Parts: sequence; C-alpha cells; structure tokens
Amino acid sequence: MRIRVLGSSAGGGFPQWNCNCPNCSGLRRGTLKARARTQSSIAVSDNGQDWLLVNASPDILTQIRDNPELQPARAIRDSGIAAVLLMDAQIDHVTGLLMLRERKTPLPLLATPEVFSDIGSGFPITGILSHYCDTARQELPIDGRAVHIAALPGLQLHTVSLSSKPPPYSPFRGNPRPGDNIGLLITNPATGAKAFYAPGLAEVTDELIELMSGCAVVLVDGTFWTHDEMQRLCLSAKAALDMGHLPQSGPGGMVEHLDRLPAGVRKVLIHINNTNPMLVEDSPERAELTAHGIEVAHDGMDISF
Repeated sequence: MRIRVLGSSAGGGFPQWNCNCPNCSGLRRGTLKARARTQSSIAVSDNGQDWLLVNASPDILTQIRDNPELQPARAIRDSGIAAVLLMDAQIDHVTGLLMLRERKTPLPLLATPEVFSDIGSGFPITGILSHYCDTARQELPIDGRAVHIAALPGLQLHTVSLSSKPPPYSPFRGNPRPGDNIGLLITNPATGAKAFYAPGLAEVTDELIELMSGCAVVLVDGTFWTHDEMQRLCLSAKAALDMGHLPQSGPGGMVEHLDRLPAGVRKVLIHINNTNPMLVEDSPERAELTAHGIEVAHDGMDISF
C-alpha cells in the first residue's frame, strides 16, 4: 500500500502568493533552508496504477505533473485518479475538483452528507460540475462502517469523525456538526498494517490516541507551531484553535499527544501553514520535532506500509 504526498502545505501554499512573512520572503530570496510546497493532498493506491485522490487541492494540475503515476497514459485521454475523497469542504481541499472537469464519465466523489451540503450550496462545486463531467456521489458513513469504492476494490477504508470547523463560508461555521471534518483510516489488506490521515484536527481524544497507536504511520495536522502564530505576525486576529487547528507546541499541543504513541508508529505532520517555523529545516523547531521522532511532510514524500 502506498501513500504519495502530493501537497503538504496549508491553504495558500508555501510561499503564499501575497505573503512576506519571514518564511515566505526568506524562501523567495533563497536565504532559508526550506522547500516550496503545494496545498495539502495525498493519493493512495494498492497497485501503483489506480489512485484515490484524498482532497482536491487548487494545485492539482501541478501535482499531477509532478507525480507521473497519476498519468499512466493508457489511452489518448487517461488518468490514474479513479476516485476522489474529501476530508472536509475547505476551499484548499475542494477547488481542484473544477480542474478535473474534462473527464468523459462522472467523477466518483466521496464525502459526508455535511460536506456535500456545503459544496452543493454555499460553494456549489457539484452544481458547476454537473454541466461538465458531473459527479458520481457516494456518501461516507462516520459510524465505523467500512467504506467500499467500486473503482478501487483493493482499498480498505474507515472514516473517523473529528473535532474541527467547517469552512468560513459554511452556515455551520460557528456550530460544527459531526461529519464536517473526518480522519481517514487506511488498511493494507495484505498485511493488516494501518495508516491514519487527518490534516485538520482541533482536538486529540483518548479514543483517537488508541486508534493511532495501532497504526504503522500517522499523518496529522501540522498547521501552526503556536496557538497565537498568526496574531504575533499581525496576519490574523484569529488563533490556531479559532481556525480549527491544534498547534504543535505548548501544553496539550500535537507534539505532546504524539509522544503518547508507541515507538514503532511513524509520525508525520502535514498541512503546514506558510508561517510555521518548522518549515525551516535547520530551525530550532525542526530540531525539536526530530528529537521527538516526528517528521515534516514534503511534496513527493512516498510512504509504504
């Protein structure tokens, strides 16, 4: 079973187009030891040819170009993307659907009813796509039932309802619902090994720790290093948890929770905001993560389990 990290940044990418924070300006000037990143997405395959795209980033065309496995060229018009699964309705996770509109058949699209409601009304992507390739809608359960995808019969998936927030355009932004944000548990049917993916996460419960403890690898929310990161840089009045993201550092932060996992679990942070100092590879923050056995995802990272 393979996971390919197509994009490892939070919304806006790194560097962000209009940002001159120390990270973005340093990367542009070449004065930081860091690498550019596109917006968060992964692809999952059990055969290396047919892929489940998990979140469709606005950078999907660049990501397809940079990952030739997604374009196997078996026909004059072809794609290795057999289906798309949405973790939430955030703009940086759904806008790429519009770039897949040239399909000749409806795009298999998996999401919870809550996500479908947001991308069908407040940000009506499914309605727009109905005038192009259309979508073959499959609703995701959040009650522990297995998810079966006709186009990818070798994948074994379960979803987990998570505490986070729907996008700002959602009428439920201030009153989140179960199903607004999910995690994805992926099982290798040949070995029983599991991976867990959760790019948006505002709370780590004991139940979630138990689930992650049984995984070979976890890829979890790495958006902000500190709770007040955006406020200290005068980039936003909102703190990390206001946006639905648990910061890495400090009491109760992601690092503290990941330390609770068994030593054999591979721990990777993904969905990293352009302001996060851990993007700098020789920074104290990166050194701290390394000391805790935590990796930072990068575009093109390949994970087998």
